[in-house]
Amino acid sequence: MTQYKSDLLRLLSERGHIHQLTDAHGLDTLASEAIVTAYNGYDATAPSLHVGNLASVMLLRRLQQAGHKPIALMGGGTTKIGDPSGKDESRKLLTTETIAANIAGISQVFHRLLDFSDGPTGAVMVNNDDWLAGLGYIDLLRTVGPHFTVNRMLSFDSVKLRLDREQPLTFLEFNYMILQAYDFRELALRHGCRLQLGGSDQWGNIVNGIELTRRMNAIELYGLTTPLLTTADGAKMGKSVNGAVWLNEANLPSYDFWQYWRNVDDRDVGRFLRLFTDLPLDEIARLDALAGSEINAAKVVLANEVTRLVRGDEAAKAAEATAAATFVGGGLGQDLPTLAVGPDGIGVIDALIALGFAASRGEAKRLIAGGGARLDGAAISDENHHIALSGAEVRLSSGKKKHAILRPA
Repeated sequence: MTQYKSDLLRLLSERGHIHQLTDAHGLDTLASEAIVTAYNGYDATAPSLHVGNLASVMLLRRLQQAGHKPIALMGGGTTKIGDPSGKDESRKLLTTETIAANIAGISQVFHRLLDFSDGPTGAVMVNNDDWLAGLGYIDLLRTVGPHFTVNRMLSFDSVKLRLDREQPLTFLEFNYMILQAYDFRELALRHGCRLQLGGSDQWGNIVNGIELTRRMNAIELYGLTTPLLTTADGAKMGKSVNGAVWLNEANLPSYDFWQYWRNVDDRDVGRFLRLFTDLPLDEIARLDALAGSEINAAKVVLANEVTRLVRGDEAAKAAEATAAATFVGGGLGQDLPTLAVGPDGIGVIDALIALGFAASRGEAKRLIAGGGARLDGAAISDENHHIALSGAEVRLSSGKKKHAILRPA
């Protein structure tokens, strides 16, 4: 492991956040001598960020923990175009109203994880639509365009991958890298921002911003990327069998969020504790060394700590209590997903689909045929089984890890 002199790079290195650095020595020296202002950008394509975004948000948190100033950049302007990085298809264009609503949603997690109080290290949130919306396109191209060559733009992985797969890349998306580079320059001039953070797929865009600002303003900037986060079995973080693992409560119940972390692969526990919690490293080493069934205790700690950071202490306590009641006590945890059932009852297949336990009737039938559908712990063997509630709640389960409460409407 590289030895750094600054608290910032030592912390990021110890926690496993560093993948690439544009100038490790220069940034290390700067961070050891002054407060560094750094940013990460988030396009407003959905009303919530997901687990795949959490590593970059934690980067901003680590930055502030090390005594530096984070900027959370909302991509109100760039969302109108779409980042082709890591995408096979063009992004659906959103209305201005939808983008504004999405920004309001995704900003929630930053207020939990960052300190926005006044002071030299207080976090700030800005929107790149504030400067991009006012740019005349011709003026922008005349000012910035000469610093980019199409040859080099075509060499970036975000472009090459789309072209190699013969997927359309619109000219609108092709301009995204120019606007992101302009963002870095604008933040350097407006806020004294010297560092851009991002995922490994953003490396080319970050380098563009560094070079543009050096050519136009002779300001030295830096870039740092995190590793591409995948689980031990190779899956991309942020997804589950039931879809995205959203950070906001409105998009995913806290119990399901807690369960995502409780069910991670044994091999991921130590790495995720370093990346996504504030636990001391010696305590993480102890938990990571647990073997056999004892590793489950470390997973509960992981689930509690991440849920506490992202959703709050009460959400973490409720989720753990629900898990204990459901798995240990065999009862009905109050934080489980619920489905209201009318007086006429509901078919088991319809219930499984409504709860997201099955994506189709065929999938629900296969679940039942395999003995995976259970009502209050008893297997349901008849796909035509009708669930009628007599004033009491019942628990519907899919396998050993998915449970929900059916309640009288």
